[in-house]
Amino acid sequence: MSETIRIGSRGSELALWQANHVAAQLRSAGHAVEIEIIRTTGDRMQHESSAPAGGKGIFTKEIEEALADGRIDLAVHSLKDLPTGIDPRFTLAAIPRRADARDAWVCEPYWSLHTLPEGGRIGTTSPRRKAMLLALRPDVTFVELRGNVDTRLRKLADGVCDALVLASAGLDRLDRTESVHYRFAVEELCPAPGQGALALETRAATYAALAEPGHDNYVRRAVASLDDAPTRFAVEAERTVLDALGGGCQVPIGAHCRPIREGEQVLAWSLHAQVVASDGEQVVAVTIDAPAEVTASAIGQQVADELRSRGALELLGETAAAN
Repeated sequence: MSETIRIGSRGSELALWQANHVAAQLRSAGHAVEIEIIRTTGDRMQHESSAPAGGKGIFTKEIEEALADGRIDLAVHSLKDLPTGIDPRFTLAAIPRRADARDAWVCEPYWSLHTLPEGGRIGTTSPRRKAMLLALRPDVTFVELRGNVDTRLRKLADGVCDALVLASAGLDRLDRTESVHYRFAVEELCPAPGQGALALETRAATYAALAEPGHDNYVRRAVASLDDAPTRFAVEAERTVLDALGGGCQVPIGAHCRPIREGEQVLAWSLHAQVVASDGEQVVAVTIDAPAEVTASAIGQQVADELRSRGALELLGETAAAN
């Protein structure tokens, strides 16, 4: 009889879709799986209108505590919510194949950003999206919207704002693709590092506090089958850029790495990254192509060094001072 793998997840519709998606794959491989819902700091903040937009780990802290305590065996996160510095008690046992990493434009009367009337109101709390949208349309204004995908779509329908910018992956996973009218090219709105990818986090082999090495080894082996090597490479390169620039989810940094393929064979890698001033008036963008043999950390560091040489740190310092 299979050992039971206990998955910890946030309780939002999207988080539960992600947890159930992973559970279904594990069950199809013959594993017994349970899901436990865990309320995080970020979930509580989404219901507080005066709360700050967030910071590192606000959607992962309580889930990782449950993992450390042995209440769950596997945490399923949106990778972009996970800080770049992983606690040594844990490991990313798998990063499954990524969904669409791009940002999506949602607006029924105006099907693209450039057709939105002057002064149009866009619902988003993301400093990255705000800065990049201002770089494209300096006249737009923003409405702070919190809550899950359905809540934001409902607020758009109620006229709280004129348009939304949301992650394509979330809309696709929840079968809300009819709401997507345009998907921004990564050169227009560069996605957050790791956007569209899931992180499957387990206890590390070196973490012996629970003295359950046999069960933990079983969990890591089961989860490892879900890992997608090209996705892992891409998100590691993106997160290297973020880490090298000292950034988190609350700074206007975008990074997107993609394989250049011939069939299923990866011939090379292309990494595009942007740092944008909070008012959108200055943009530093870098694209570097590298051969397939490059390491993720090497191409990520190369892009970060180039961004730094073009003044990216000064832009980030000005953003921090403005906030």
